[in-house]
Amino acid sequence: MYFWYFGGMDIILITTVIASLFLVIGAAEPFAARVRLPYSVILAALGILIGAGATFFLRTELTDALNPVAEAILGLPIKSNVFLYVFLPTLLFQATLGMNLRRMLDDWVPILVLAVVAVVVATVSVGYALSWASTLPLAACLLIGSIVSTTDPSAVVSIFRSISAPRRLARIIEGESLLNDAAAIALFGLFMGFVMLGLPDPDLGDALARFPILVAGGAVTGWLTGRIAVWVMALFSRHELAQISISVAVPYLAYIVAEQSVGASGVIAVVAVGLTLNLMAPGRLPPQSWTNLRELWDVLAHWAGALIFILAALLIPRLLEEARLGDFLLVGVVTLAAIIARTAILFVLMPLLTAVKLSPPVERPYRVAILWGGLRGAVTLALALAVTESVRVPSDIQRVVGILATGFVLFTLLVQGATLRWIIGRLGLDRLSPIDEALSRQVVAVALQTVREDVARTTENYDLNRDTVRSEAKRFGERLELAVKMAEESADILDRDRIVLGLIALAGHERDTILARVRERTISARMAEFVLSDADRLIEGARTQGRSGYQRAARQSVVYGRAFRAAVLLHGRLGLSAPLARMTADRFELLLSKRLILRDLGAFIDGRIRRIHGRRVADLLHELLSRRIESVETALEGLRLQYPGYAEELERRFIRRTTLRMEEREYVAMREDGLIGAEVYTTLMQELGLRRVAAEERPRLDVAIQRSVLVQQFPLFAGFDDGVMKRLIRALTTRYVDAGEVIIRKDSVAKRVFFIASGAVELESAGQTWRLGRGEMFGQMAILTNKARRADVRAIAPTTLLVLDEDRFRRLLERSQVLREAVRAAAEKRGINPAEFLPSE
Repeated sequence: MYFWYFGGMDIILITTVIASLFLVIGAAEPFAARVRLPYSVILAALGILIGAGATFFLRTELTDALNPVAEAILGLPIKSNVFLYVFLPTLLFQATLGMNLRRMLDDWVPILVLAVVAVVVATVSVGYALSWASTLPLAACLLIGSIVSTTDPSAVVSIFRSISAPRRLARIIEGESLLNDAAAIALFGLFMGFVMLGLPDPDLGDALARFPILVAGGAVTGWLTGRIAVWVMALFSRHELAQISISVAVPYLAYIVAEQSVGASGVIAVVAVGLTLNLMAPGRLPPQSWTNLRELWDVLAHWAGALIFILAALLIPRLLEEARLGDFLLVGVVTLAAIIARTAILFVLMPLLTAVKLSPPVERPYRVAILWGGLRGAVTLALALAVTESVRVPSDIQRVVGILATGFVLFTLLVQGATLRWIIGRLGLDRLSPIDEALSRQVVAVALQTVREDVARTTENYDLNRDTVRSEAKRFGERLELAVKMAEESADILDRDRIVLGLIALAGHERDTILARVRERTISARMAEFVLSDADRLIEGARTQGRSGYQRAARQSVVYGRAFRAAVLLHGRLGLSAPLARMTADRFELLLSKRLILRDLGAFIDGRIRRIHGRRVADLLHELLSRRIESVETALEGLRLQYPGYAEELERRFIRRTTLRMEEREYVAMREDGLIGAEVYTTLMQELGLRRVAAEERPRLDVAIQRSVLVQQFPLFAGFDDGVMKRLIRALTTRYVDAGEVIIRKDSVAKRVFFIASGAVELESAGQTWRLGRGEMFGQMAILTNKARRADVRAIAPTTLLVLDEDRFRRLLERSQVLREAVRAAAEKRGINPAEFLPSE
């Protein structure tokens, strides 16, 4: 019988209780949707009811039949370490895997400031308010402040998504909450140490000074763990279950190593390891493995999140057993201080960040919803439980911490959570704007017209009864007539608004097309992250700033970023070519992927947008799309010229992947039609998988070799012998500039000459402009005439320049007849006599 008992309890009974909890979890979500309450509120309420019911049946004299069940429920091993070491890493790791990290990086300033500052403000506000209102030592008050400063944004984020709130706003809230938990738990560890050491009034400055050390140690631990995990998982590329199993171990190992070995924040380590996998794994793992891994973690996090709420709520009756009247007054103090702190962040700090353009503008109704939606839950209860379990914390502090944290959680769940959707409705956030309402009517009219045409063809194909068809057609026609009438009543949408709506629809379709190409494996998972991020920027740019925002996001998608410029600097100054080679190859593949996607969008404009918004809007969108295609082609042509042959290698790779996709489709069709059996199909798919692994490998790019080829192909450097050419290649440096970037300013000192390898520039002097393209040079006139520069020069397309200093240019000019002729022609074109600085031939 020993094997059937666990910790003195019947293992069958324990299994039954846990299985029943999963039934509760399964029923809670549809029930929450039906009663229109946040899922977390329903889970917490069910947990409280289960805990209170078990306590009642165990103590009542009415019946003893349910005592074993009640004992099993109350005897579950619910300790703080279960929450902190099992459930919490699961939730944090899944949240980081599910993030669009590259879009989060766009908003890292508001996320970081709101998270860290919000935690510190809440901790200090609640701590000092409690210190003023009670006799508790300051260290214990600050400990309580850190416990209640964590937030659970799931309710407000899910509601924001259901009402089509700005995606960027929901993303900032999610990111803030993730780092908020990490920062709060790190502060909790600090103040918990002070309380256990018996320091009543710690130096707040010293405590906060240790905070960055905890964060940095956890971040480094998580990053190293993530790098090792990705390397090991990449070794098992043909074993998907092995890769997923390693991913399950990673967050817990990172948490334990950081907490127990490094003495840093385990929460920060889990966040760092998740972000590292999010950034690196899509490019190192097969796409299907990465998809399945994320889906598994979605399920694990769903279970962990539900269990942590239910199990923590089971403890609430126990934690409130010794509550007194004065304790409820202190709960009010905590609640009021926390709300005031949150209000200061949302209504003071957020507008300041918006004013300095570090955060998107957040309208007042959304800020009110975020304020009221700042629920507390399982993390707060878990931290409070850790205090009540510690034998080194005085018993009176244990009691107060348990009661105040529990009371505050109950207020946020049962008062704020239960009224959140009502508040959303009162703020008017659950209603469509007039423009969206008018658009929806037009979309319905267009859709019904298309449906009528398709149904007519279908009835003809199947030779249905004519009377039935006529009756249904009449009924459908009445609905269509009503829809058209309502659409005509809403026909007063301004063209400006139609353009914005058309751009949002176009960017949304671009995103859907990207996802379809990823599923077809014609775009790699690594590139999908980049192009999806660009599509999200297009949607948000169009939503917030209309056509100008869309165009700004489109230009941003082809520019050379800061990371690329840093890689160029490393290559030029230190000779480290690996980062530049990798980022140049990424840029090549990214531009090829964009070109593939953009060429498919014209049909969507003609087929959908023209019917809804009219020819004028469709023509304008075609024009904007043509500009995007032209900018991508220009950037791609620049790379082709600089790295001849590499683009062709990538195109061959694309063709191979497309061929494999079509081959796979044929095998699947034959299997479904019964033409081949399971054994043959499995063998064919295994062989196809091996070829696909080979096709996924990207060809290697050698930056140094490619630059020498570029210089040798430059028309102005023709005719040099090998020795001169080698010295010239070493002397020339490469510079990448974006469209609109100023290269030379008027009246600056002339020190360099620029040769255009790709792209185009515009010179402006004395009200006149000249445009120069590939194979031409500029900057030489000021050097040869010994005068300050007389023109401003800016790039009008993504441009690659070869740069030569003054001394080497003069020596080169003496050697090259071709270069002297080019200088003479440029001087005459600008009305300058070349005899002033060039000797006659």
